[in-house]
Amino acid sequence: MLDPIDRALIHATQAGLPLTVRPYHTLAVQLGINADEVIQRLQNMLDNGIIRRIGAIPNHYALGYQANGMTVWDVDDDLIDELGLCCGVLDFVSHCYQRPRHCPEWPYNLFVMVHGKNRNEVEQKTAQIAALLGVHCRQHQILYSNRILKKTGLRLT
Repeated sequence: MLDPIDRALIHATQAGLPLTVRPYHTLAVQLGINADEVIQRLQNMLDNGIIRRIGAIPNHYALGYQANGMTVWDVDDDLIDELGLCCGVLDFVSHCYQRPRHCPEWPYNLFVMVHGKNRNEVEQKTAQIAALLGVHCRQHQILYSNRILKKTGLRLT
């Protein structure tokens, strides 16, 4: 169960962290507690599965990245962790994860989101990933975004 301070912390952060130099300190002032307690309470909620993550969610379109492609890759399951790490550290990749295959229609198990200012740039970056994966990649596709989905986190009423 959430105590009143945890509930107030979720309400204070459900639209995002304060856009200040020290957001945890800003929250602490709002809640009447110290910043260390804010951090500890958020960590406890993460550890207990109440919240899944704390992270930035950029609007790539507003930043000028108009071509966004989820690249999907058919790679050896035994190497997926290693190959995923290699892809995930690339500066043009925002997220990278494994998903189950649904053969024969969907052979892809590695998903890598690539952002570019245009489709040509996304294709060039995808070629870099293909070179990185080398012989471990059997096939791939680029699935381009055609709309922005609303991204929201935990909401309490």
